[in-house]
This record gives sequence, structure tokens and C-alpha cells, in this order.
Amino acid sequence: MDVLLSATGVTKSFGGLQALAECHLDVERGSVTGLIGPNGSGKTTLFNVITGYVKPDAGTVTFDGRDITNARPDAVFSLGVGRTFQLTRIFARISVLENMLIATQHDESWLRGLLRSKSSKVEVDNAMELLEFVGIARLAHLQAGALSYGQRKLLELAYVLVANPDVILLDEPAGGVNLTLINGIKEKIRALNKSGKTFLIVEHNMEFVMSLCDRVTVMHQGTNLVTGTPAEVRANPLVLDAYLGGDDDDDLTEAVAGA
Repeated sequence: MDVLLSATGVTKSFGGLQALAECHLDVERGSVTGLIGPNGSGKTTLFNVITGYVKPDAGTVTFDGRDITNARPDAVFSLGVGRTFQLTRIFARISVLENMLIATQHDESWLRGLLRSKSSKVEVDNAMELLEFVGIARLAHLQAGALSYGQRKLLELAYVLVANPDVILLDEPAGGVNLTLINGIKEKIRALNKSGKTFLIVEHNMEFVMSLCDRVTVMHQGTNLVTGTPAEVRANPLVLDAYLGGDDDDDLTEAVAGA
């Protein structure tokens, strides 16, 4: 297996709360990998450790054979690891296009990118092409704060794509999004994956995960419980037990139904 991104033995506590306990995760180059589990199982904490927003107490994170443990978020991003957030992070008071042009300065600090007065024609053209790809080019000159929640998700995906990352981490891309936009996001992920992009996706929408991912890792109480194909994960009794032990009734229903 050609592993592009790996977390090994990652452990993290917040005070008396054990968020991650010797967690392991491998993301194969060219794959779409899902990361699921009940609320509080450590999924977003693992994302934050991988991308430098949280420092682990123990363990290592490697990207393309390089140790990136404890690297700053901007350094991780510059190396080729892009991510979105469960709650979208955009600059609401400037235009959609201006948000994209900030992203073109991924080798600068975000503030310097924000303050730089001019962008090149190549940068503008590339930004518009990506907005066209995600389906919101018509909104390029609209203030970003006026976008719907689903459109903000698409803007954040386009924002990440500006830097042309090798692997893209998506934190609940389908969360709070209507079915039409969910299907659109799924199509974009498939197209990008076909072009060579690798994905790691945290998502509570089981149908989204099971229909899109090559392999799925289930987390429970801060560690990885099961890893396998969607069919293997769906059929594993340990997965059912993990969801039965939590409060995610909707997730449990979807999982049992074989979404």
C-alpha cells in the first residue's frame, strides 16, 4: 500500500479528557478514505492534530514520508495538506473572488495575502476556474457572507483547491447541506479523485461515506475500532456496538439500514 498520510500512536488529552488514545490511521495515495464514529470519538481532534492545530501528547504524523508532527498549520498546508472545517471559515465581509485570491498566497502568511493589493491575471483566472468547477463562479463578486451554508462549503472547497494540495481533508462536507448540493459535492470529490487527488473525509452522513469512500476507519473512544471497505465496516458487529453505546441515533439508524 502506497501510504500518503499516516498517523501513528497519536494520543491527546485535554485536562482529564482522553480525546485520542494511540490512534492509528493510514490514507493511501489516490484513495477516498472515510473517518466515522459517534460524537466525541475523536475524529475532529485527529484532523486537528494532522493539520497542526492541536499538538499531540504522543505519536507521529507523516505526509509523503516526511514527519510533520507539530508543524504549524500554514506549514502543513504549504506542504500539500489542505483541509476544510466543520464550521466554514471564510472572510464574510469580502467578495467570494477576494476570498479565493487570499488563498493564492498559500506560501505567504494569510494576513500578508489579505493585504497584498494586487493579484496577477493568472491568479485571478485560476481562482475563477475553480469557482466555475465548484459551481459558484456566478457569485464571484458577491460578498461571501451572503452565501448560503452549502455555497460556503463549496467556496471553502474551492479555497483549498487553489493551493493544489495532494491530500484534502474534509470535515463534514455534507453537514447542514441540502440534498442537491450534497450530490454536487460528491460529484466534485469523485472528479477530483479521478484526477489524482487523495481525500480523507469525516462525515456523519452514512450514505455519503458508504457510497463514496474506498476504505472507512471507525473511531470509538479516541482510537480506531475497525478499518475496511464500506461493506466490511457496515457488516462488523463492533461498529453497531460502538453506535449503540453513543447518542447518535440517526447515525445508528443509517448504519443499521446499510446506507
